[in-house]
Amino acid sequence: MITIKKYAAIDIGSNAMRMLISNIVEQEGKETQFNKSALIRVPIRLGQDAFTVGEISEENIDRMIDAMKAFKLLMKVYKVEKYKACATSAMREAYNGKEVANTILEKAEIEIDIIDGKNEAAIIASSDLHHFIKTDQTYLYVDVGGGSTEFSLFDNGKMVASKSFKNGTVRLLNNMVNDVVWEEIEKWIKLHTAEYENVILIGSGGNINKIFKLSGKMQDQALSYMYLNSQYQYLNSLTYEQRIAEMGLNTDRADVIIPAIRIYLNAMKWSKATKIYVPKIGLSDGIVKAMYQGII
Repeated sequence: MITIKKYAAIDIGSNAMRMLISNIVEQEGKETQFNKSALIRVPIRLGQDAFTVGEISEENIDRMIDAMKAFKLLMKVYKVEKYKACATSAMREAYNGKEVANTILEKAEIEIDIIDGKNEAAIIASSDLHHFIKTDQTYLYVDVGGGSTEFSLFDNGKMVASKSFKNGTVRLLNNMVNDVVWEEIEKWIKLHTAEYENVILIGSGGNINKIFKLSGKMQDQALSYMYLNSQYQYLNSLTYEQRIAEMGLNTDRADVIIPAIRIYLNAMKWSKATKIYVPKIGLSDGIVKAMYQGII
């Protein structure tokens, strides 16, 4: 007997808002399947408000309300039976974040959970990460967002350390990450990876997914440090407009992609990793899995 459930996850990030609609296929004697039914991405850069001014602007509140109303209608059309909306660092740090969440609940009837960095890392870890983590290897998992980056170290199939740092693409674009933060990240990575040989990076986030897609590699193949560095140099040589015209990048991707790669390259350098795997996972996937497992 086969049963199909429809769940939706809404990820309110610092660079964009996403809604993932997933078909959960249960079959006796087989592993539950999570199949993407739809993914809608809305480029509302909340981090630009939250990290520079400290509050989400009226314009962006209106855009959020419209987006949430659209998400609500789409969930109805897709016959979604369960959903969860999670907001990360931009909503967390904006002093009117909770007020905005209340307004959206009132106007769009969608409840938003504002989660901390630790919860964010735990939700992502409950996604398909275990499929990529072999018990005889050591991995540094790096999830780069607009406002923060989550680092998690896995050894023997288990998480041994995890930390969230206020270093993300939107912050870097606005020159809001000082040397002290970079030094803290370097220290943390070197401290926790020192005893391990051959650390492998796992990267998630929209920017590394785009780089991986452009590489044309198969999902189970890794990108090398040299390849990632060459892409970084090439992207840096292009203007913002050229990245859009010649590489087909979205307008809200063409600027943040460079600081994102910088974070991954530094993580590889400090952990002495020579390759990075890019599985198709992220917060929205993690939310669906965590809902299904009853974690959230």
